Amino acid sequence: MRLLFLGDVVGRSGRDAVIAHMPMLRDRLDPDLTVVNGENAAGGFGITVKIAEEFFAAGVDVVTLGNHSWDQKELVAAIDQQPRIIRPLNYPEGTPGRGFVLLQARGGRKVLVMNVMLRLFMDPMDDPFAAVERVLRAHRLGPNGADAILVDVHGEATSEKMIMGHFCDGRASLVVGTHSHVPTADHVVMKGGTAYLTDAGMCGDYDSAIGMKKEVAMAKLIRKLPTERLSPAEGEGTVCGCYVETDDRTGLATSIQPVRLGGRLSQSMPVRG
Repeated sequence: MRLLFLGDVVGRSGRDAVIAHMPMLRDRLDPDLTVVNGENAAGGFGITVKIAEEFFAAGVDVVTLGNHSWDQKELVAAIDQQPRIIRPLNYPEGTPGRGFVLLQARGGRKVLVMNVMLRLFMDPMDDPFAAVERVLRAHRLGPNGADAILVDVHGEATSEKMIMGHFCDGRASLVVGTHSHVPTADHVVMKGGTAYLTDAGMCGDYDSAIGMKKEVAMAKLIRKLPTERLSPAEGEGTVCGCYVETDDRTGLATSIQPVRLGGRLSQSMPVRG
């Protein structure tokens, strides 16, 4: 299978970049599944159902979230009717929404996508490793199970993300980090066959402070002045993420390549195997 994952979409710049590049990505890579982290898509804070539907119309299959899941209050009431928008699965019991989705890809193949939030330097959450373990035990990768499993790991600490990658190695097709808004260069197929990337980076304007207007952030951090609320930078966005190919027999990864298109960063367009 061919899996495409795009990192945190920040504001209109990020949304426009994703939607503009999706036709070319679909034509060149022909992904069986496309996942986008959309937790900063609405003005840098949360996501609305309307924005999620724009992503779906562009060819995105699943939207994942993170610590900004509820910044747009409308989603609290709407998420239970949106099975393809998933929030971190280790929110406390009773939280609206779901933390994973099992959906059918082309050819009747089953793909599981889960979203989990880590705890170092983040909000206190239920144990992310126990939460992931429960899902992986119920939905095993390979024959008679899921044909592919993708895990969006939303967290601050690179060490904790790496441990989650090792924890899932051999049991997931892809473990990819989000939240840092900076693409890392450690894409690798791990020893057990799981593709791993510490952070996919953001889809947004990199002439910024992790997607937000740099002038406001500078005034706040350097001069300690009261400032207006942070808002997304509005220049040309870069689309960042990764592209993974898997073995149809096992569901494990055979390759992982970075995606960086448009905007200010060095460009990287995957080549389909």
